[in-house]
Amino acid sequence: MHFRNLVITAIVAAALSGCTNETLDSVNISNVKSKTEYQLSSKMVSKMRELGMQKTSPILLRIFKEEGTLEVWKANTADRFQLLKSYKICAWSGKLGPKIKEGDRQAPEGFYPLFPHQMNPNSNYYLAINTGFPNVYDKANGRSGTHLMIHGACSSSGCYSMTDEQIIEIFALARDAFKGGQESVQLQAFPFRMTAENMARHRDNPNIEFWKMLKVGHDQFEVTKRPPQVNVCERKYVFNQQTDSTFNPAGQCPAMSTPPGLQVAMANYEKDYQRDYEKALKKFEGMVWYEPTEAERKAIVAEQRKGRELAYAPTGTSLDAGKLMKVSDLEKKLAGQKEAEEARQAALIQKEALEKATRGGKSVPVPQQSPLERPVQQASLEPAPAKKSFWNLFSSGASATQAPEPRQAASQPVPPGPGAAQQPAASGATAAAPTGESSQIATAPVADGQAPPAEQPKKRPFWKIWGN
Repeated sequence: MHFRNLVITAIVAAALSGCTNETLDSVNISNVKSKTEYQLSSKMVSKMRELGMQKTSPILLRIFKEEGTLEVWKANTADRFQLLKSYKICAWSGKLGPKIKEGDRQAPEGFYPLFPHQMNPNSNYYLAINTGFPNVYDKANGRSGTHLMIHGACSSSGCYSMTDEQIIEIFALARDAFKGGQESVQLQAFPFRMTAENMARHRDNPNIEFWKMLKVGHDQFEVTKRPPQVNVCERKYVFNQQTDSTFNPAGQCPAMSTPPGLQVAMANYEKDYQRDYEKALKKFEGMVWYEPTEAERKAIVAEQRKGRELAYAPTGTSLDAGKLMKVSDLEKKLAGQKEAEEARQAALIQKEALEKATRGGKSVPVPQQSPLERPVQQASLEPAPAKKSFWNLFSSGASATQAPEPRQAASQPVPPGPGAAQQPAASGATAAAPTGESSQIATAPVADGQAPPAEQPKKRPFWKIWGN
């Protein structure tokens, strides 16, 4: 009976979590006639109704890189936003941290307004929503990049990529919100959920000051459940600030203040946060978080690509591929990665130089292994030693073709040593070895200035093994 209750509890829990799990509301793309006019499923509409949401009420998007999650929040009748659905991001490139410049493969972090004209129904990646990077903050800080999207196809080079089934639903949610009069959808892109424990775990990351700035907007949404008003001055984000002046992104911030109600609520929130942060610091004392590379994340989910199209390229989550380490162990790991990267760069430089040298039909030898790693072969400079044929093992005479030619003709004949065969003539001709018991081993030619070979011990011929 107890086991039966546990099973029922698990089923109920799974059903309740269905509102935030895309697998229970998956879309069959093959049945969609128009991807831009796709209508949300009956399950999704029913969930909205339960939460007191209108189909065309405003939405907000939140992204957490480390967890690999994209959340859709939607306003209810009280104008408070509630979590409607959570999607597993199929692919995002780079590591935790903001996008700085074109080509760095980083996915943006920050606050981005999404307008109707940023919806792209004709994307090469099924459907897409342009993030609007670089925004006002990015431009004030000299950051560059183009075509940073939330799109389908599950393949990323700086974008947040979903599956086609996911993006068609997200696209429809934004489309309906714009139809309801929402001017822009706020996208909040964070490196991770900005809890006290996560902030303590990433305290040594070089981006920590940037993340502390984003955390202010993150926390205000957590408290108010309403999108914060975002402005930029002195090249930094400011949230929900009241002023009689205007904000200059690169200029000095004007006189501004936080609304009293928000100020009190945030003070209480901050008090609890500091208590939890101190506790987390003790937990992680002597430990640091290793942030995995994109390749390390991909290795975790390599099995997911099997049987799929080549373009399908999930990148996994940092939580699965990263880990807490001792400081000394992390230093060793990073040093090893640096050496490997330097070796890779050196190989690329060598390859580029070789390709440049061979342009125009020039023939350039391919570089061989370092001579320090493999000794030079001298065999190519010396003649190979003579070999006897199989039949000569039973013959009393040696063939003339078996003895190698000397490197140069001798100026004077060298007398043979005791018991040795006669020296070949300077012309390169060879004489037949004498037959008999004392001549079974023929000698090789002797070059000028070299001593004749020592006398070899006599051996009994094959046919005399049974002799007296």
